Amino acid sequence: MKTPEVVADHKPAVKEIHVLWTPDGLSCDGDTISITAASLPSVEDLVMGTIPGLPKVHLHNRVLAAENGKDYMKAWFDAAEGKLDPFVLVVEGSIPNEDIKEEGYWAAIGTDPETGQPITLNTWIDRLAPKAVAVVAAGTCATYGGIHAMQGNPTGCMGLADYLGWDWRSKAGLPVVNVPGCPVQPDNMMETLLYLLYQVAGLSPMIPLDENFRPTWLF
Repeated sequence: MKTPEVVADHKPAVKEIHVLWTPDGLSCDGDTISITAASLPSVEDLVMGTIPGLPKVHLHNRVLAAENGKDYMKAWFDAAEGKLDPFVLVVEGSIPNEDIKEEGYWAAIGTDPETGQPITLNTWIDRLAPKAVAVVAAGTCATYGGIHAMQGNPTGCMGLADYLGWDWRSKAGLPVVNVPGCPVQPDNMMETLLYLLYQVAGLSPMIPLDENFRPTWLF
């Protein structure tokens, strides 16, 4: 992939972009582990500000984070309250159906400060997707449901586009951006994320996607 052209005297429309990446769907965290091998760009390049023209990027992923507990969850609550803008939401793992169980939950991130109960992944998606400039499904589980979506699975899980709806659009007018792979090919994922970050910064056109919402230059 060619890095989107950046005009030399053009300053980004935003100074900071947050990436909220949850590997808390039904999966093995393999997609997060995979991107640590990326080189075009690397995770280090993305977060340390070495990519020309790109605003400061803050990556929030529990596997890669230095923070934990309440310190880690702060960004997620801030985003849900509209205090973190703009941000890109990345979901890894298939999305369970929380409506087909009698008790408990299938997948959750953090706890509700008022009730002390876990907050389900579905609840976070419902809260964050409408506020995100882009929503990305990372890996085959998140894109199409993966092996967990086989008939008979008690979780009734599905891909992110199936959960949100294939006609769903982000506030920037984007459908769910699908980057399949088991695990996702490292540079495929990071190239896609980089393109979206340039787009959010106002430095590249709308990302080109095929009929399955996959980046056309990769699939």
